[in-house]
Amino acid sequence: MMEGSLSKWTNVMKGWQYRWFVLDENAGLLSYYTSKEKMTRGVRRGCVRLRAAVIGIDDEDDSTFTITVDHKTFHFQARDGGEREQWVRALEDTIARHGRRERWSRCVPAPRHRHGDLERRIAEADAYLQIMIELVSKMNTRVSELADPQEKTKGQVILDHSNAMLDNIKHSIVLLQIAKNTVNPVNGVYQGPTNPSQTHIKPGDMSPHVEIGSECRELASPTHSIQPLEDLDATRQAMSLLVPDTSYSSSEGEDDFYDADDEPADTPQPGPSASRNCPAEGAAEQDSAQPAAVDLPRTRDGEIDYDALYEDESDSDLGSMENHGSVVTHLLSQVKIGMDLTKVVLPTFILERRSLLEMYADSFAHPDQFVKIVDQPTPRDRMVQVVRWYLSSYHAGRKSQVGKKPYNPILGEVFRCHWDMDGMPENNANNDKEVGDGPVPWCTADQLSFVAEQVSHHPPISAFYAEHVNKRIQFEAWVWTKSKFLGLSVGVHNIGKGTVTLLDTGEEYTLTFPNGYGRSILTVPWIELGGSVVIECVQTGHKANIEFLTKPFYGGKKHRVTCEVFAGADKKPYYTAQGEWNTRMDGRWTETGRSEVLFEVSNMKPRRKRVAPVSRQAAHESRRVWRHVTCALRAADCDAATRAKRSVEQHQRDALKQREANGEKWLTQLFSPKGEEGWEYNTPLKKRVSAPKTTPQHKSTDSADSTR
Repeated sequence: MMEGSLSKWTNVMKGWQYRWFVLDENAGLLSYYTSKEKMTRGVRRGCVRLRAAVIGIDDEDDSTFTITVDHKTFHFQARDGGEREQWVRALEDTIARHGRRERWSRCVPAPRHRHGDLERRIAEADAYLQIMIELVSKMNTRVSELADPQEKTKGQVILDHSNAMLDNIKHSIVLLQIAKNTVNPVNGVYQGPTNPSQTHIKPGDMSPHVEIGSECRELASPTHSIQPLEDLDATRQAMSLLVPDTSYSSSEGEDDFYDADDEPADTPQPGPSASRNCPAEGAAEQDSAQPAAVDLPRTRDGEIDYDALYEDESDSDLGSMENHGSVVTHLLSQVKIGMDLTKVVLPTFILERRSLLEMYADSFAHPDQFVKIVDQPTPRDRMVQVVRWYLSSYHAGRKSQVGKKPYNPILGEVFRCHWDMDGMPENNANNDKEVGDGPVPWCTADQLSFVAEQVSHHPPISAFYAEHVNKRIQFEAWVWTKSKFLGLSVGVHNIGKGTVTLLDTGEEYTLTFPNGYGRSILTVPWIELGGSVVIECVQTGHKANIEFLTKPFYGGKKHRVTCEVFAGADKKPYYTAQGEWNTRMDGRWTETGRSEVLFEVSNMKPRRKRVAPVSRQAAHESRRVWRHVTCALRAADCDAATRAKRSVEQHQRDALKQREANGEKWLTQLFSPKGEEGWEYNTPLKKRVSAPKTTPQHKSTDSADSTR
């Protein structure tokens, strides 16, 4: 057992309340009391049944954790991160142990056979015990009759060991009886002993007629742990607690608290109704109806129109997590809190039908907001416009209300696209003239172009670059993600940096990226951003501090963002903003008191990016690489999607083996290492405007991946 104090959130008092907790690992039960004294008196306030429970933590808070079970979410708070770690690990181990017991029980014969076999073996052990009691009794008589002191001393040593072994065997049979009752409880619950006089086995009792079997049948709680027989009276008191059919609290309404969406769980917990078409890697298939057939877009020749598939943003494909309960349960059984998910194979049905490289392109879904940075007259205005573009770029990256995961790019994968701009000059001879170089050579100088490349696989680093030639503005960035399992959610830490460069002013605005969280992964996942972001310009001394606020479970809104912009060493911001990154943010110039709408998503329709047809793309370009996976997902055929995904990944593994066999290192195409961890585009605009357009592309080795 593990016990100690924690704070528990209650809806009665709307706050944290001190409670004394006892974790019974054998029973799989976390009981709590209003005080330690009440615990010793057995006055239990409530309990949380841990079988099939899920532990959750929040990366933004190192002391709180949750337990979700029986359609409820219980919230707890430890004193610090170390204490939370102890409780979380103990709870995880208990849940895992009972999960193994449940899986084992499904593999053994039917209950009556199991019960009869265990009953027979206990009877056999009881018979052998009687034989041993008789032998030890005879040895006791023999030793007492020895006259030689030395022989008697030797005999006494043997007798003492025999008595100790006998006591252990008696104790083991008691535990076997408890185990039998655990598998086949009386009337479905564990009954305490009804005859106190029968629950104590004295170690010195050598009678050949000890009724071990009969007295053990009165013991019935799995809270028992191995201990000396003389302590069984204390054990009997511990066993008197019943294991309830569901978690409960003595205070009505105390635990009516739900997930961060503040909605009760109307649907049952994920169960064995997962789709046969969507098994997790290595998971057993479950019975389910086949998904309905989906008509795929086709060309005039009757071929599948892959370009239309990628432009189709409907989300009616494979449903949410709650439709694939056993798959998710299987996945959760393989991971622990804080575990790195980089090498964990995720089920195919959570995929989003596009590559992560294409998702990065959505940062420029409002290209006019980006190029307007150049048009601002002062450093303050330019910094505020950088903030406006940056914060308004995140909503375009979410194609669905349900949080899903884009494809992990393969090494060497490339994605290219470009956007038309508002107010592009018409009837201009230069309007249709291709630039002939840069990320998208077939673009014009009045279009915003973008390119991304997966430059490393371990760690998974993506590098991307965008530019507008006539506005003389560029952006380059690199980022890699590190995923962490948090129980009820998944945290994705974005590690990297981006730089906006204005060629005419010489200003460079460096920025970082927030963390992402996939919440409610047991039901309908949704995306949340969290963490601190800094945007600063060394040349002007201006700096913006941005906070993406995760939703606290005890109140507040989702998707909140606050921002303060400073000039130089000023301690007071000259501009502040607050709101939600996916709806609206309001700004205020503090010196004049003038307020404005920083952006409003409802008035900002993302501009459609232009991508070369899949049929004209190179083999390593994103939409061509993943076209078969995308097609299968749109057709709601998860088996086909999984096979197509495995084929892509196997091709990458085969290419790696071939390089290793030939002693070759991976060569990047468009980006090169910069410093110890950064990456830069080989031919950015700032180099090309003052250098010949025939500048050759640089090839470099991916040192991070060369040993993969």
